[in-house]
Amino acid sequence: MKPLDIAILGTRGIPANYGGFETFAEELSIRLVRDGHRVVVYGRTHYVDTSRREYRGVRLVVLPALRHKYLDTVSHTFLSMLHVLFRRADVVLVCNAANALFCLLPRLTGKRVVLNVDGLERKRKKWNRLGRAFYRLSERLSCLFPHAVVTDAHTIQEYYEKRHGQPSVMIPYGADPTPCPPGTTLASLGLEANRYCLYVSRLEPENNAHLVVRLFEQLATPFPLVVVGDAPYSRDYIQSLKQTKDPRIRFPGAIYGEGYRELISNPFCYIHATEVGGTHPALIENMAQGNLIFFLDTPENLEVAGDCGIPFHGASATDVARFQSAFHDPAGVAHLRAAARQRALERYDWDRVAADYLSLFQNIL
Repeated sequence: MKPLDIAILGTRGIPANYGGFETFAEELSIRLVRDGHRVVVYGRTHYVDTSRREYRGVRLVVLPALRHKYLDTVSHTFLSMLHVLFRRADVVLVCNAANALFCLLPRLTGKRVVLNVDGLERKRKKWNRLGRAFYRLSERLSCLFPHAVVTDAHTIQEYYEKRHGQPSVMIPYGADPTPCPPGTTLASLGLEANRYCLYVSRLEPENNAHLVVRLFEQLATPFPLVVVGDAPYSRDYIQSLKQTKDPRIRFPGAIYGEGYRELISNPFCYIHATEVGGTHPALIENMAQGNLIFFLDTPENLEVAGDCGIPFHGASATDVARFQSAFHDPAGVAHLRAAARQRALERYDWDRVAADYLSLFQNIL
């Protein structure tokens, strides 16, 4: 395969310091460069150091964005598209269905365009009626403007096929199974290995941190709950979470890099409660570490975790009992840990993800 010029747009940039798309852009781009391809990742001035021009062989282009809940992503992607129009790129990989409208632009200069639509963003509670309408329109445009659509879960792939008659390529995210021993991050938070419960997500209502807090308040355990995450446009929601009177529940904010790896390598359990989206990176990352997984019972989460975790539906007495029993079942916990790790190794490997994207790029060129 001759080296390709690849541009990745629609994320906040790398190194990752926000969410799933940023982790995806980082992990994919460094592997594409390792395999001899030339990659540029576009980032936003308020997330990436503007003086930085390269990261692990990946070229960085940092452009401004309108810092507004409804305009941040689309304004930055529009500027990125204008920039990439006049640059060499065999393939433009665009993240987020909200950016479907702009996928037409690079086609005008002969570039091939791939759109990763992620999950069903219009279902997020943070969007008002106009925001949800825009995402419904973007779903339709994603069937028209890119050369190929990528979905990250079979449930999302089936949705696009049934709702829009749009075939897509299903490529999930990956996870690194390399463990990180307890170190400075755990020490700074006053945590002990295998003696804390972990929740990781952007702190937005549809990710159900409030549900996890309410459930944990009813558990009888000395282990603390560490709620890792933040969100730029959810200050009232985050403040409401912090009103809990349970001293075991801690909010250290967003943690990235080696600190994040240390946290996901050493908990007693990981609690996953998202209800919107496809494959969530934090879920498969915790599975790859062999953690005990509790997950909100949605089709997307069940597709990822299967029978390697413990599903829950809310904060009912039944759900609390299901959690409570795990603290007294070391053999069952050990079995689920091993099964989760094996499932992640078999299904969610970053090298395989990169190979699948390269194969897709070759098919559309």
